[in-house]
Amino acid sequence: DLGSPLANTRLYVLGPDAEPVPYGVTGELYVGGAGVAHGYLGRPGLTASRFLPDPHGPAGSRVYRTGDLVRRSPGGALEFLGRSDSQVKLRGHRIELGEIEARLVRHPAVAQAAAAVRGPEGDRRLIAYVVPSGAAPSPEALHALLAATLPAAVLPGAYVVLDSFPLTPNGKVDRAALPAPEPARTEPAALPPDEELDPVGAAVLAIWREVLELEDLTPDEDLFDLGGHSLTVTAIAARIHDRLGTVVPLDVFFDTPTARDVADAVRALREEQP
Repeated sequence: DLGSPLANTRLYVLGPDAEPVPYGVTGELYVGGAGVAHGYLGRPGLTASRFLPDPHGPAGSRVYRTGDLVRRSPGGALEFLGRSDSQVKLRGHRIELGEIEARLVRHPAVAQAAAAVRGPEGDRRLIAYVVPSGAAPSPEALHALLAATLPAAVLPGAYVVLDSFPLTPNGKVDRAALPAPEPARTEPAALPPDEELDPVGAAVLAIWREVLELEDLTPDEDLFDLGGHSLTVTAIAARIHDRLGTVVPLDVFFDTPTARDVADAVRALREEQP
């Protein structure tokens, strides 16, 4: 909670269009009023980007663009979520790393949290890192915490528990030094006999293996635990449509991310077709 503004000070929570965002929605904090300086001494470029005309104040007044990401509670209090320079774009979605981190530390077993994007171009994933306050929380518990309030497309692809975070010389979390997550699979699981899978199940499993490039993948393995993401989902859905003639809504993959469950969805969708 950032508290209340000083007298003769205006606090705005604005979106990219410089318009106020609704309560509960993340925006950038702008400060206006009598206490706003004229700019940075000898730094005209930075002054121009940070000290702007006040779009909602008296004519001629100015605001300071803080770079802080905040949101207002229902009672009007401001909650700090992170810095706008920790904003990343991943597969077409803009993700506030600070917001992910702020939500993770709400878990009673999490003392510190960090988020970072890892992986090569074309296969980058959002990874969440936590330092526990005691017993380490399970990845499932952390995922459920975030999934309750965030869209599936911006959820982390893996959760890593660390004893402490690497720090930069000025004491901030060194995101670049955060370790890559361990591979989700260490031993291939035993495959069920082929005769246990009907034609739909076998076709969906074959598509899963092709797209993820895992020949020993089994019907009950979680797509996202294996490194899948929204582009993977799109590729799988396209092949299911091409080969089985069924359009599977993308949210099915996020809600039930195994080949077996998606095969069940394909059968159900076929039964609904006239």
